[in-house]
Amino acid sequence: MLKPLLIEIGVEELPAVPLLKELKNIEKKYTAILEKHSLFSAFEFYYTPRRLVIWHEAFKTKQDDSVEEFFGAPLTVAYKDGVATPAANGFAKKCGVTLDELSTADKGGKEVLYYKKEVSGKNSVELLEEIIYTWIKSLEFGKTMRWGSSSESFIRPIRWVNVMLDSELVNVTLFNVASSKSTFVHRIANFDALKVSDAGHYFTTLKNGGVTLFSSDRREKILSDFKSIESQSGLSIEIDDDLLDEVVAITENPTALLGSFDEEFLRLPPEVIITSMKEHQRYFPVFKDGILTNKFIVVSNALTDDFSQVIEGNEKVLRPRLADGLFFYDNDLKNGLSTDGLEKVAFFKGLGTVADKIDREKVIATTLFEKYTPDASKEDLDKAISLAKADLMSEMVYEFTELQGLMGGYYALEAGENQEIATAITEQYLPNGEDSELPSTKLSAIIAMSLKLDTLLALFSINQIPTGSRDPFALRRAVNGLVRITAEHGFEFDIVETLKELATKYENIDMKKLESFFLERVKQYFKGVNPSVIEAVLASGERELLALSQKIQALNNIVNSKDFTEYSSTFKRVANITKDIDLSQHMYINKCVFEVEAEAALYEKYSQISVSNYESYETELDALLGLKPELDRFFEEVMVNVDNEETKNNRKALVASIYKSILKIADIKEVSI
Repeated sequence: MLKPLLIEIGVEELPAVPLLKELKNIEKKYTAILEKHSLFSAFEFYYTPRRLVIWHEAFKTKQDDSVEEFFGAPLTVAYKDGVATPAANGFAKKCGVTLDELSTADKGGKEVLYYKKEVSGKNSVELLEEIIYTWIKSLEFGKTMRWGSSSESFIRPIRWVNVMLDSELVNVTLFNVASSKSTFVHRIANFDALKVSDAGHYFTTLKNGGVTLFSSDRREKILSDFKSIESQSGLSIEIDDDLLDEVVAITENPTALLGSFDEEFLRLPPEVIITSMKEHQRYFPVFKDGILTNKFIVVSNALTDDFSQVIEGNEKVLRPRLADGLFFYDNDLKNGLSTDGLEKVAFFKGLGTVADKIDREKVIATTLFEKYTPDASKEDLDKAISLAKADLMSEMVYEFTELQGLMGGYYALEAGENQEIATAITEQYLPNGEDSELPSTKLSAIIAMSLKLDTLLALFSINQIPTGSRDPFALRRAVNGLVRITAEHGFEFDIVETLKELATKYENIDMKKLESFFLERVKQYFKGVNPSVIEAVLASGERELLALSQKIQALNNIVNSKDFTEYSSTFKRVANITKDIDLSQHMYINKCVFEVEAEAALYEKYSQISVSNYESYETELDALLGLKPELDRFFEEVMVNVDNEETKNNRKALVASIYKSILKIADIKEVSI
């Protein structure tokens, strides 16, 4: 029999970020627990800041009856001379029966002891307390707390529990809280617990009590309010999806409101205002024609028809935040951009101070500058790298650490430095995420690469290498950034040679480990690419990042073409023929030794291809794979391993030359489709 089941766990206000991080796992964990108890049925999960809710429209009132089968030892082992052995007695004891109640069955061609037991399913109400408790304890929100006399802990105190199977209360005690057929609505509507008779009454009670239970409805309400405000004011609201998720998670009755602050604060860099509003107040910034205005959006949880006091209160809260920011900003401008004091700021134990890091970055930046010769002066490079970390000593960055680099760029302009230097300082930490922007100029790219490379080399020099999923210094992200920067700006960067050149100032670096670390990140970087394609290119020996990227893309395009399956069999045969040949040596091919026209035809076509110039690796590889008809004819008409040693070696040299040319791009035999 199926009945509706409602589970509501009432809590004090849940913090949004931990809840959102665990959100993707909540339903999965509940599903696994239901399946373990053979009680799975479709359900929906809802949440507000004060409740976690599970809703089954149709839930099994009882587990299905089942049959358990037990297989024991073969009869030849279970009985000796008609007498039961310990194996038989042990099996009977395990099954909880006598020897007479056992039977036999065929298993794997042998007759073995067998027992079948019919198990009656338990009523769901007997299991729900264990199911709910196990589910709640499985949720991982990070820090937890204890309250009252309970020894249990959860992210926030549990204040009420409501479990109803149809209209019947299911007796459950969770963290010393007994279940009851009651719930709590919006605090402004009613502070007291309200009785509910069944699920339908529950949903109606929440709605009438100012609680929008479905997060999708809360999101739609907020976005609808945004559109209404934009339409009426002519302004544009910047919608940060992460911030929107947070606001949805902390409200039960959301209403978007337009507030304002004094225009004097617009002297601050826009990022300072936006960061202060988002991080501290969860406000959305408002723009007019792409320029930040002195307006903001707050999403209120109040249940009222007059929001004037709500708006006024939020404006009062924001003002001191922005006043602090303006105070820090003016002080920083007065003090100027200086690195004084960085010699006292430790970078990492064993790696000196931040000032020492700047010195190391200068050496790397100079080497890269000479290598890539950007359209910028050496003086600009020196100035940018010298001032890049200066804002770490500013009051603003001390308060808003996420603005480091960005504030340095503003302060550099105020100090009279040129835009090229300011941009390089601003963009030094880019890319700082998978979808992050990249440094916009070659000078910025060199500064950003120098920072990442010093961090990598320095930490590898003291054996601080990421293990497992741990990467506290974001070294994996640093490598991803290097791959993206080199591809964006066309910088050649050899994982072996360039790193070896840059590592001369660092002691005790295991260059093989560093190379492996880079290559592992390269493999992870090319998402959506057949892994064997990446392995094939790496097997060619290529270690220059730009070429690696181009070769992987070229081979991947060809592998994904409809004709590659036909190419594959031919060129794997080529690889097999050449497997015992040293491809590092020069391949001498004597045309005078050719005996079959197919040899000459293959040689002629290959000769044309080998001396041609190609605009990309893809066109070159396409041309080489275009030898398939000539190769197929060669394999059809020519015997390679003939008795004549000179003829045999000449034919092998011809085939090996072709494979050697392909191997410059990728070892095609490694590709699997």
